[in-house]
Amino acid sequence: MTRATDVPVDSDKTVAARLRASYAQADEATPSSDTLLINEQSRLLEAGGRRVYKFGFGQSPFPVFAPVVSALAEHAAQKAYLPVQGLPALRERVAAFQSRVDETRWDAERVLVGPGSKLLLFALIKSLPAADILIPAPAWVSYAPQARMAGQRAVRLEASYDDRWQVTAETLERHCRERPERLKVLIHNAPGNPTGLAPDAETQQRLAEVVRRHGVVVLADEIYGLLHHRGEYRAFARDYPEGTVTTGGLSKWCGAGGWRLGVAHVPAALGDELFQRLLGVASETWSSVASPIQQAAITAYTACPELDAYLQRQRAVLGEVGGWCAARLNAAGVRTHVPDGGFYVFPDFAAHSQRLAARGIDTSHELTRRLLDEAGVALLPGSAFGCPPEQLTVRLAYVDFDGGELLAASGEVLGLSALRHTRDGIDAIVAWLERD
Repeated sequence: MTRATDVPVDSDKTVAARLRASYAQADEATPSSDTLLINEQSRLLEAGGRRVYKFGFGQSPFPVFAPVVSALAEHAAQKAYLPVQGLPALRERVAAFQSRVDETRWDAERVLVGPGSKLLLFALIKSLPAADILIPAPAWVSYAPQARMAGQRAVRLEASYDDRWQVTAETLERHCRERPERLKVLIHNAPGNPTGLAPDAETQQRLAEVVRRHGVVVLADEIYGLLHHRGEYRAFARDYPEGTVTTGGLSKWCGAGGWRLGVAHVPAALGDELFQRLLGVASETWSSVASPIQQAAITAYTACPELDAYLQRQRAVLGEVGGWCAARLNAAGVRTHVPDGGFYVFPDFAAHSQRLAARGIDTSHELTRRLLDEAGVALLPGSAFGCPPEQLTVRLAYVDFDGGELLAASGEVLGLSALRHTRDGIDAIVAWLERD
């Protein structure tokens, strides 16, 4: 009797070999997210005894709003599957909360609750018909891979330092005129990742005029909206309510990134098919967000003076720290816009290009590699966000501090010990730059 282990194996026909051959003939693979990779790399270096200034991973440094933690504990035993669309009570609370802060209407029956806004954005892109997904450069690392994974065409809209890394109405108009037969979908993220910047009202209204004229769908990723440092973020749906799908969630303003709860609103003006397709994707993938998380989110989306104070303190801290980081880098000849919101700045080292080239550095990837190896500063290259490799830009997430201590403090924070590591990290960049 011949056993399976006795059968000769053709090394060119093994499962692994067939996989390798198939991948070689397939479209471009989807690599791991740069933001997640830099976080793991920083951890490994620290485990090996290196001192690392962790400016690479954009995670809120603040504790989850305490009443939300209590609500999670209270409902921890709940284990039932919930409706695919989300708890009706949560959707009602989200709609009321977002209608107030966005100053535009959210309808509870058009809200979908998902496991983080990241997956909601992918589900939205997947639910659309064939389209050109217009993505600013720079923009968050996952938009373009998600578009490709969903079978859509990703189109980069270049931005510049002089335009505050914002897509101009003229640039948008030009791309909307190309291949007019195809649906256009604009990704709009403000305050933005990786820049921390947002358009002013006039700039946004001009963008809205363009998308309305060309029938563009806008996916407004407003996950950082409530962390606008002056509390002045302007929802894109205020200027284009009929064509804007808005996403948000708990990860940034509520400090609950690992809880994975996001929300999306699809306006009725876009019709029912998109929303029904979105529900179909949800039902065949994540089914429903965990019961205890949804129950806790009801508390998170309930406006109260304590929540307002929690948000205002975060804004004050982030505004002060972001302003200091930008000023320190600008003083060293690294041009950096003062951020409007969130916890990022997007420094441009172009003024140092000749000195850096003499050190063998002529791409943003090499710049960040050398800064990590030689100065212990973890950053992400501008090329990870869609910028040309030779553009010497980086994303700096200024969140390497104890947010709990700064929330509890009062007044200015720059002199507090909790910020020492952040200050030292920025100084380490400057010192490394000034080396011969």
